[in-house]
Amino acid sequence: MCGLSYSCRVAPSGFAFLLLKELDVDCILETRKLTKEFKGFVAVDRVDLRVKRGSIHALIGPNGAGKTTCFNLLTKFLNPTSGSILFDGTDITQQAPAEIARLGVIRSFQISAVFPHLTVLENVRVALQRKLKTSFQFWKSERSLETLNARAMELLGAVDLEQFADLTAVELSYGRKRALEIATTLAMDPKLMLLDEPTQGMGLEDVDRIRQLIKKVAASRTVLMVEHNMSVVSSIADTITVLQRGATLAEGPYTEVSRNPAVIEAYMGSASAELKGAH
Repeated sequence: MCGLSYSCRVAPSGFAFLLLKELDVDCILETRKLTKEFKGFVAVDRVDLRVKRGSIHALIGPNGAGKTTCFNLLTKFLNPTSGSILFDGTDITQQAPAEIARLGVIRSFQISAVFPHLTVLENVRVALQRKLKTSFQFWKSERSLETLNARAMELLGAVDLEQFADLTAVELSYGRKRALEIATTLAMDPKLMLLDEPTQGMGLEDVDRIRQLIKKVAASRTVLMVEHNMSVVSSIADTITVLQRGATLAEGPYTEVSRNPAVIEAYMGSASAELKGAH
């Protein structure tokens, strides 16, 4: 649970009293009754989500549960029908996606999104380029970007890709392309990383690589991820929120959630079955 903050006020009589604030100071991200309707269809239904600072929080649920729609709301690719979103104590419900990204909420997508014909190093350098504030100064020599190489290599080292720095991204395996995406996400200095199905479509070797990578990068930041692979979720997530038909079905650690009869029935079709830590 996220902690609550208090403030002290003085009444006209001179007596001080404590006022319990609504803000959860240990929650980096909070939604209140977050709702999204599409012409009468409720895709996200009054979701109260609290993501604890410094944790790995997984959003799971059957297909069509509203997980990606929820991500789209959090990053403002969609506007909510009602409800509010707070990041680091600030209401960001009305802010644009670019403004939210500048605050430190950075997202990856289900489909691998790298520049295929740039080198691995150049991909990370593009993400770092905003720090130079020369993104639209096309007349400048490419050599002006070389000051970013050291930091780019440092980020590639963080995701175990430094040996592939001079390779074009199209030559990487799918799992390593996802690792490159994480490196470019890290280049944006995120406070909160939103990872949308980071292990989708991977073989076992790549799944394990990305699992370890997420644990590594989460050591100094918060991660909220949508993930279908229960093996990944069970091994790295601190808290799990289960969505069904757009609403919160259950929340808690994996050991608790995986034994919840309602969750088992949502996944397996029967409460007598067992939700295993497998794909």
